[in-house]
Amino acid sequence: MKLLLLLTSAIALPSFAASGGDLQASDLTGVSFWLVTAALLAATVFFFVERDNVSSKWKTSLTVSGLVTGIAFWHYLYMRGVWIDTGETPTVFRYIDWLLTVPLLMVEFYLILAACTNVAGSLFKKLLGGSLVMLLFGYMGEAGIMAVLPAFIVGVAAWLYMIYELWAGEGKNAVNQASPAVMSAYNTMMWIIIVGWAIYPAGYAAGYLMGGEGVYASNLNIVYNLADFVNKILFGLVIWHVAVKESASA
Repeated sequence: MKLLLLLTSAIALPSFAASGGDLQASDLTGVSFWLVTAALLAATVFFFVERDNVSSKWKTSLTVSGLVTGIAFWHYLYMRGVWIDTGETPTVFRYIDWLLTVPLLMVEFYLILAACTNVAGSLFKKLLGGSLVMLLFGYMGEAGIMAVLPAFIVGVAAWLYMIYELWAGEGKNAVNQASPAVMSAYNTMMWIIIVGWAIYPAGYAAGYLMGGEGVYASNLNIVYNLADFVNKILFGLVIWHVAVKESASA
C-alpha cells in the first residue's frame, strides 16, 4: 500500500513536472538534472519501503533519509524546468531545497548515534547552527546580497566547524561508545561530509570565483547536481546498510 501511494503521488505530479522545452543531447547540464531527479525519486521509494524491514529504533533514521531525497526530488522538478526553459541557475529553488535537506542530514548524524548510545542534544544544536550559517552565507554570495569571496570564506568556515564537531568534538566522544557497525557507518558518513561536501565549494568557486559566465554557470550546476546525488542518496544508503545490519543482529 505504501509503495502504491508513493507511485500514485509521483504519477499525479502537477503539470510543471512535464513542462519545459525539449532536452538537447548536447545539454549535459540538463541531462544531469533529469538523471538526478529520477535517482532521487527511486531512492525515496526505496527508503520508505525498506523502513518496514528494520527494527523500530532505526525507522526514524530511514524516514529522515526518505524525506531528504523526497524533498530534493520535489525541488529538482522545478530546477530542471528552470534550466531547460531559461538556461539560468535555479539559485532560489536550490537553496530552499538545501535549507530543508541539509539540516535533516545533520539530524541523521544525531539519530544514528542516539539509536545506539547516549549523545548530548547540544551536538544537534551545533550542527544545525553550522549548517544554517553555511547556507545563509552561501546564498548571500550567490544571490549578490554580499561579496562572493567573503561569503565563500564564512560558508567554508562553518563547514569546517561541523567537521570538527563530528570528527574531534562531541560526535567523536559519542561514537566511541557505539557498536562496530555504527562506528563504521559514522566514519563513512564523516568522509561523505568531508569529501562529498567539498564538491559544493568547488562548484561555488567554479561558478562565481572563476568568472561566473558561460561554461562556468553550466559547470556550477553539473557539480551541484553531482554533489546532491552523492550526498543525499549515498548518505541514506549508508544509514540503510547499518540499520539492516543492526536489526539482523538484534
